[in-house]
Amino acid sequence: MERSDPQTGRGPVRRVLIAGGGTAGWMAAAALSRILGKGLDIRLVESEQIGTVGVGEATIPTLVTFHRLLGIPEQEFMTAAQGTIKLGISFEGWRQREHRYIHSFGTTGQDHWSAGFQHFWLRGRERGLAEGYEAYCLESRAAERERFAHLPHNGLNYAYHMDAAGYARFLRGFAEGHGVRRIEGKIAEVRTDPDSGDIASLVLEDGSELAGDLFLDCTGFRALLIGQALRVGFEDWSHWLFNDSAYAAQTTAVRDPVPYTRAIAGEAGWQWRIPLQHRVGNGIVYSSQYIEQAQALEAFTSSLEGELVARPWHLRFRPGRRIRCWHRNCVALGLAGSFIEPLESTTIHLIQRGIMHLLRCFPAVIAQQDIDAYNRQIDAEVEHVRDFVVMHFHLTERRDSAYWNACRLMEIPASLRQRIELFRETGKVFHVPGELFAENSWIQVMLGQGVMPRQHHPAADLMGDEELSRFLGEIRTRVERVLGQLPGHGAYLGSYCPAPKPEPPGPPPRDTAPGRA
Repeated sequence: MERSDPQTGRGPVRRVLIAGGGTAGWMAAAALSRILGKGLDIRLVESEQIGTVGVGEATIPTLVTFHRLLGIPEQEFMTAAQGTIKLGISFEGWRQREHRYIHSFGTTGQDHWSAGFQHFWLRGRERGLAEGYEAYCLESRAAERERFAHLPHNGLNYAYHMDAAGYARFLRGFAEGHGVRRIEGKIAEVRTDPDSGDIASLVLEDGSELAGDLFLDCTGFRALLIGQALRVGFEDWSHWLFNDSAYAAQTTAVRDPVPYTRAIAGEAGWQWRIPLQHRVGNGIVYSSQYIEQAQALEAFTSSLEGELVARPWHLRFRPGRRIRCWHRNCVALGLAGSFIEPLESTTIHLIQRGIMHLLRCFPAVIAQQDIDAYNRQIDAEVEHVRDFVVMHFHLTERRDSAYWNACRLMEIPASLRQRIELFRETGKVFHVPGELFAENSWIQVMLGQGVMPRQHHPAADLMGDEELSRFLGEIRTRVERVLGQLPGHGAYLGSYCPAPKPEPPGPPPRDTAPGRA
């Protein structure tokens, strides 16, 4: 028989109350109800008056795994969310104004137990035997050629572009099918227990009061529970991440969707383009210190392709993280817990990781040991993502604007500097098992941004020119052979998950995050 904690007075966790819907809220509701729903009373409070972003969202391959764990049918999800495939991100103008490279989701080449493929590629490059690094990666080549198909044994790594509102609706149906109860209403007050300091209940505008044992704060940047009620502080990272504003808009599609996100660098920030089946999600992310709002809007709207589906809406945000994402009996997910930058599509991933860590240490009775372990894991993951994203801005050769000069010259986190210098000097990548971005991601971005290692592993010198040429050539031939068998991305979507015509857009969103690249 479960007992209350004698020190805190907390009883068994039976009632989970999720504050806020959107992607974060309904992802949490779907996962908790699917895995633990038989033993919990799960309710979600949201208001139709508070909109969510209706532009395309870009994701990373971990969401594919998340869906498989929950048993979500991919074709149903992609049809509902007007989904397309994402094989990587096209970075345009980041290193230099006219330079382009793709950060793909795949592995490149073939590692040897003694050294990574990049060392053999570097040796081949010295000897004039190697082509571009991307030539040895199937995902990168498929993105460039706009091809895709599901391959046996997960032979092609991919993620999704999707409509965020459609995704939330799909997850709502899934979660309600597993017993989640949705409550319509706006939260007027968060009541705390005067003795313990825990959250006791949420009071809605109609006067109804909802009690719970564990509360999930999915209220976005407002952080009504973790920030306003429990007063957990926020660590500001704007000295590393300059962007603090965005415009977002939807446009009609003028061509077949490409299987990659476009991240197009501008004078004081960058723009995203995320292709769905029937429209395109667009946005500009910029620093208000380096460009006026009206100038940013003009730069954004003048570059759009297709017709606007709805007028652009403006968003403000502050990069950083909550000092503790789990405090007392409240866990912050999504924007209430952290927001790095839209680049590299990490926001949905961090929501997912927060949910998965919560499931793994889900408390019978909330204990400080669980809280501390959760926060350590989340802190490490958020810092890793921060470093990876900051790297894109810092490793630039652009000198054509005050913004890019500031990015290039800024002091970066020591943890990031160590990774860059290790690669620059040795070609090696520091990587901790379990980190989101694997070695190949670091390599692709550092090479793409112009960091060329000064040396390679001695193991690569043991191959003569003939053997090395054959080794590299066989890898490239395998990539091209598979690539030649893949259908066009648009044609594959048309047979695999054709989406219905989109619904008219809803009201402009409030307190929500921009689309992700």
